[in-house]
Amino acid sequence: MSPLRGMALKLSAVFLFVIMAALIKASADVVPAGEAVFFRSFFAIPIILGWLAFRRELATGLRTRNPLGHLWRGMFGVSAMGAGFAALGLLPLPEVTVLGYAAPILTVIFAAMILGERIRLVRMFAVALGLIGVVIVMLPQLGNEQLGTAARWGVVLVLVSATLRALAHVHIRKLVQHETTSAVVFYFALTSSCLSLLTSPFGWVLPDPLTAAQLIGAGVFGGVAQILLTSSYRHAEAAFLAPFDYASILFALIIGYTVFDEIPTVSTIVGSVVIIGAGGLIIWRERQLGVKRGPARSNLTPQG
Repeated sequence: MSPLRGMALKLSAVFLFVIMAALIKASADVVPAGEAVFFRSFFAIPIILGWLAFRRELATGLRTRNPLGHLWRGMFGVSAMGAGFAALGLLPLPEVTVLGYAAPILTVIFAAMILGERIRLVRMFAVALGLIGVVIVMLPQLGNEQLGTAARWGVVLVLVSATLRALAHVHIRKLVQHETTSAVVFYFALTSSCLSLLTSPFGWVLPDPLTAAQLIGAGVFGGVAQILLTSSYRHAEAAFLAPFDYASILFALIIGYTVFDEIPTVSTIVGSVVIIGAGGLIIWRERQLGVKRGPARSNLTPQG
């Protein structure tokens, strides 16, 4: 174990995921969300296969006992990714990032409803606190008539994405009982690429060279980030690494301001603090209760 190396890998992965989201956002005015999902997924596959070959894990990484389970996971994940990518074209990057953290909060709720996991008092409080943080961020968007319907749709799409991601997380908790982390990562990229092709009749475009480079870059950065994320759990415990997920909010604030001229609102900052507090409380409580956060369970992209 090397906690500092694990931390460095985790922060690098989180940073690259935010870069990936920024590249998707930069192309959102030109490219439909379904097409962006295809590029993000398809161009990550060679990176993942190369990594598995390097580690001599191709055989285990491609072996599966539950192909239907991967298909269901892919359907939830690709829908979540598509909704999240569409929201990036309608809302500032920091707000999409912050609202996306409704997913781990909703996961606690769905895990109780679907898997029968018990929600004790501390986690109930944390879930309520997290939902308050989400409301703080989204209310100005829903209540400001000057922002128009685009911002409202953006909020709705982010919350839909978070809900679908939470369902995907719950499904993965069952899937990883018999499947390896490598299989979960690879088959998600594969099923996402295939399923996203179903959106091609709905307005796909031929991107110009710059836009194509942005989309391919999103896929490459996403694939590399996935590898760094997985590798980080080889060097440090998941409970130690979990809080570093929230560095994505800081990265999104910096990139949103410097690249897209997006100035964070007071409600976004306050809501971020509340959501981070709630997430930290859930992580702490799970550690107290001995809840396992294995690599496959923690190894989830921000898009599903």
